[in-house]
Amino acid sequence: MKLCAIGLRGIPNVMGGIESHCQAIYPRLVKKGVDITVIARSPYVEKNAYEYEGIKIIPIYATKSKLFETFLHTFIAIIYARLFVKANVIHLHAVGPAIFTPFARLLGMKVIVTHHGADYNRAKWSKFAKAVLKFGETMAVKYANRVIVVGKSLTKELKVANPRYSNKIEFIPNGASLGSLETATENVLEKMDLGIQAGNYILSVSRLVPEKGVHDLISAFNKVEQSSKLVIVGDADHEDDYSSNLVKQASANIIFAGRRSGAELASLFKYCRLFVLPSYHEGLPIVALEAMSIHAPVLLSDIAPNIDVGLPEINYFRCGDTEDLYLKLFNTNINFSSYSDELVGEYNWDDISLSTLELLNKEVLK
Repeated sequence: MKLCAIGLRGIPNVMGGIESHCQAIYPRLVKKGVDITVIARSPYVEKNAYEYEGIKIIPIYATKSKLFETFLHTFIAIIYARLFVKANVIHLHAVGPAIFTPFARLLGMKVIVTHHGADYNRAKWSKFAKAVLKFGETMAVKYANRVIVVGKSLTKELKVANPRYSNKIEFIPNGASLGSLETATENVLEKMDLGIQAGNYILSVSRLVPEKGVHDLISAFNKVEQSSKLVIVGDADHEDDYSSNLVKQASANIIFAGRRSGAELASLFKYCRLFVLPSYHEGLPIVALEAMSIHAPVLLSDIAPNIDVGLPEINYFRCGDTEDLYLKLFNTNINFSSYSDELVGEYNWDDISLSTLELLNKEVLK
């Protein structure tokens, strides 16, 4: 099997749910004998081709543009995969790149599409862009050999809406990296020099885009003066008015910590008073799963993909309702504990990679 992955910006340590998914799953597939090449977008990775844990990463030109980046890069990458990588399987990530599913099939390659969420529901897109993304979903369902969906609710919706193709739509969730607990220490927290103390800060981790709802969290946090801090980890891929206006709200109590990974991110998770994900759109939130896996108390917006995580009702607030969010942020009588062996065990990358490998083998070997 020679698999070429397209649709992600790149790996390793490129911020984004799709990128985290690929960085977790592909090294495990390589160990099972799958030959994997990631065609990355040049602005996000090293200039020249390189390897990461047995995965070949080839940077191909991409214009850093909200409107054209994904589509132009995907088109070029599919041609490159056929002519130079000589892949027999294309793994497309997200419904935008999935528009080119029929094109990849015409070039003689089998296509697996992983549906990471209903991107056409994102606030940033125009009506035309949303229609294009919805069309990409249709192309995936009709023409891909298999469609992997990371969310339970979305899997059911797609099967009901597409009964003719329901047998090739499969639910395989995102996972959580479980090995980082040992690297999380108060010493690491102190070295980051963010002016925070263990147990005295609220944490959110996301890209600075409208659908992640960071503006709601800041609004709720600012409803009352208090001694705790709000730490926002993340950045914007494309700086715009929204992200600029968010960062302007930085203060002694609202700290924008930029992108963090490894022991730093693990330590931020472990010692926060509460991890909050106020998003309007998700596939299945890897960052929430990672927070849970490292025993952080969590509070999530009540959108379907977040509810799919399976936490008790108390761990959710009404999406977009800053008053409800405020009441839960500062209610010291609520226990937001989220960790359980059973719950986190459902999102084990080792099991998820085996399910993915089984699906790939069914298509390649038949």
